[in-house]
Amino acid sequence: MKSVYPVVILFLCCWLTQGCNHREVYNVADYGAKGDGIFMNTAAIQKAIDVASERGGQVLVPEGIYLTGALNLRSNVDLHITENAVLKGSDNPEDYFTVKPMAVITARNQRNISITGKGVIDGQGRKFVKELFKRLIAGTMEDAEWEKKRPQEKNRHNILYINNCDSVRVKQVTLKDASGWVQNYVNCRDITIDSVQVESVAYWNNDGVDLVDCERATITNCYINASDDAVCLKSENSDRGCKDIYIDNCTLRSSASAFKIGTASLGHCKNITVKNLTVLDTYRSAVAIESVDGGIVEDVKVSNVTGKNTGNAIFIRLGKRNKDTVFAQLRNVHIANMRIEVPEGKPDAGYETEGPVLKYPQGFKPVPGKLVSVSPHNHSSIDPGAIRYEHNVFPSSIAGLPGYPVENVTLENIEIIYAGGASREKAYFPLDSLAVITEATSSYPEFSMFGELPAWGFYVRHAKNIKWKNITLRFLKKDFRTPVIFDDVKGLDLDGVDVVTVASAPAIVLKDVEDDVLTNIKMPFGFETGLLRWKSN
Repeated sequence: MKSVYPVVILFLCCWLTQGCNHREVYNVADYGAKGDGIFMNTAAIQKAIDVASERGGQVLVPEGIYLTGALNLRSNVDLHITENAVLKGSDNPEDYFTVKPMAVITARNQRNISITGKGVIDGQGRKFVKELFKRLIAGTMEDAEWEKKRPQEKNRHNILYINNCDSVRVKQVTLKDASGWVQNYVNCRDITIDSVQVESVAYWNNDGVDLVDCERATITNCYINASDDAVCLKSENSDRGCKDIYIDNCTLRSSASAFKIGTASLGHCKNITVKNLTVLDTYRSAVAIESVDGGIVEDVKVSNVTGKNTGNAIFIRLGKRNKDTVFAQLRNVHIANMRIEVPEGKPDAGYETEGPVLKYPQGFKPVPGKLVSVSPHNHSSIDPGAIRYEHNVFPSSIAGLPGYPVENVTLENIEIIYAGGASREKAYFPLDSLAVITEATSSYPEFSMFGELPAWGFYVRHAKNIKWKNITLRFLKKDFRTPVIFDDVKGLDLDGVDVVTVASAPAIVLKDVEDDVLTNIKMPFGFETGLLRWKSN
């Protein structure tokens, strides 16, 4: 009889487990939905969601193509899109007028919601934009910017817009072709995004994932191909922010930056951990950390990042776009175990939506032989009068403002391989031009914002307590510029810096640097020739 007990116990455990996990399934077909790609299913799917929310359960989208307008996800509902099922967003903007901002799926003030399954949510961004332009040209929709730059975000749709929700889970689904941000989570808590694939290059501002003023979120095992930032943390409320965010094991491709904090940075961004990123064919930075609107960014850890064909490795920026007297703060950043290859030319060349070509500010005309430092335009506005900004490969940078430094940044085990091949005929700023390099105080933050620089590897300005350990910077083709420039830095610890691929001395420039310790520096000229130190008058 004793041998029976384990079997009985196992049976009871299985029975109890099944009972605990049991939930009602609401098949959208039972509410009139048709997966023929033609029938408009908005009402049928919404009915299934509403009924499921009353008891809690799973709304099942079976195999087929289900055309829909705006849907509202309710509490205690799992919207499950099965494999070989497509939830296809309408290409008619009018089918989204019931929600603002426009989105295929919206959730506001809900809890315990999820979107799961191996199916697809397709926003049909290309068709949507064509229909939008028809209405803008006909005057049946209003938009103040569409002729200057692009239609405003209010007139373009997200795939997911989740606002003020608790316990949000998105898993395994494929999200395609928004005309705006793909996933937009605002003021949410306890978010899990796992094994999600994003393919959204239909139009500008196709951010893959945006966490705006969110707390306790994980993004893991995702593949994101986006025509704007792949993963972006923002704060649009000075009393809120992003906190306790964990990102791990993601592959990112972007026509902007791969992982980014900012640009919107009114509140705080704290306790951020990012690990194991693969970055491919990305126009801007592999890692961009920005505080430019008066907020506080602190306690950021990034590790194990590999990037190929990426426009920039690291961009850390404290700026001041806000008009009040408050200055942003950016401190306690640790980046470790990174290897990035930076090519010559545009890394995203050939993609359907490329990053914009840099141009001088409209109306500015460079004078041959006259050295003027300006922040080039780095957006997609229609500016027919602007002149293209020719430049060499840009370095990585850490930059604050005079009197307001970026603080406590540690870089460890970093290797950046640059294409090199700089040309004086294309652009040339000598070392004695450091004093005139634009501060670009209120400019849009991006690694190209300071224009051409005298450094090819790293440019550090207005910073405090900078530590480098085991840093290798090298070029593939000869570059006449200096590898590394530190300007206005208080507290500099360099241990194990390798800059042996240097065309000419100096290899490291220290301008207005205080309290520096340099050990294990590898450069071909020796310290007396390879290190240039000077103080401003």
